[in-house]
Amino acid sequence: MSDLPFPIDPDDNPSDSDSTFDPFGMLGIPGFDPTQMNLADLMRLLQSDGPVNWEIAKQTAEYVALDGSDDPSIPSTTISELTELARIASDYVANETGVTEVLSAPVRVIGAPEWARMHLGSLRLLLETFATTLSGSLEAAQESDSEHGLAFDPTLLPPELAGPLSALGLSMGGADPFGGIMKMIAPILLGTQAGSMIGSLARNALGRYDLPLPTSDVPGPTFVLANLLEFESEWSIEPQDLRLYVALHEAVHTSIRCRPWVQSALARIANEYVSGFDIDVARLEEQFGGLDPTNPESIAAAAEQPDAILGAMRSPRQEPAARSLRCLVIAMVGYGDCVLEHLGGPLLPEFGKIHEAVRRHRVDQGDSGRFVENLLGIRLDRDAVLLGQSFCSGIVERVGYSGLHRLWESESMLPTPSELEAPGLWLARIELPETPSN
Repeated sequence: MSDLPFPIDPDDNPSDSDSTFDPFGMLGIPGFDPTQMNLADLMRLLQSDGPVNWEIAKQTAEYVALDGSDDPSIPSTTISELTELARIASDYVANETGVTEVLSAPVRVIGAPEWARMHLGSLRLLLETFATTLSGSLEAAQESDSEHGLAFDPTLLPPELAGPLSALGLSMGGADPFGGIMKMIAPILLGTQAGSMIGSLARNALGRYDLPLPTSDVPGPTFVLANLLEFESEWSIEPQDLRLYVALHEAVHTSIRCRPWVQSALARIANEYVSGFDIDVARLEEQFGGLDPTNPESIAAAAEQPDAILGAMRSPRQEPAARSLRCLVIAMVGYGDCVLEHLGGPLLPEFGKIHEAVRRHRVDQGDSGRFVENLLGIRLDRDAVLLGQSFCSGIVERVGYSGLHRLWESESMLPTPSELEAPGLWLARIELPETPSN
């Protein structure tokens, strides 16, 4: 399958065995230690108003994003300085691309928790689409009188549990009690996994558009201040240089997303991919068959498997959407890097050093972003980034930047997989004659 990642260093994974992360620690349940949780607490935890427990997702994301530290306040002087830098970068981008909307785009200077909340909102529709698909598949499996059984004998449950579990949708006498268990647990698992994944990404994000995630709000340059400070120190980069680099990167990607069809297409194709999931009950039971819904520690252990549910649901029906999404994302990343180098190279003497450091930071981050990789079916590795850069550089060499900017005129201008490999094919299709660029 064609796919693209949004990874995180395994050392940063909050579910590693040496970590103190507890996905139930943020829920505000009295006596939060799972071993001390009483039945009433557990039943409240298992109840959800929708297919994803968004309160768990939000609190988990904020907790992981802060990584045990406080969310520092942002000085007003720093906000003013970064806003002015974003305006300067936007001037350069507007003059180059002709997209004047970037000049009035809102500028945000935020902390990691706010970044996490923004992206949870952006992924909400996709996660709820997936969760609804999962629930429907489990119901179908139950109705087909599945032979898959529950790993523990429900008749051994204490009498005081039978009523609450039944009220939550678990049929104690059905042929497939495993399906009932999964329907009950899924909102917690998805909420915890989504929150943990977004929180981890928030700890690394320098701006809004580090990763080509679907978004629905008004595009605009964003700075994640605490992460910028840490990155500047780690790589010994002059703060003003890194901030101008990030401002240019954010402005270029804002210019892409100011085209209304881009955000719409990214969300639509991602939703098509997610809607194509098919449940593999056997694989799900292999992963979760031993899960005990009366034991919070069992639920917590299941929540630490970020790709188990999604990996059991891929289907061939997702291939067309995966190909389309891959082409769109590679074009966005390649174009962004190409224009960024064109504008930033003359302005930043150490552009190459900064660009390589940021590239490693964004791409070579480990594998705890598997949840997003599986959710969207895309893998943004080094080869994908280089393919996008090569495609865009090939266009510039033949027709200049004015030809490259035509990528975003309409969705029909997006390259096909073959055209990504051979930019001349794209130029021929859009009937743009090749004239070597000076």
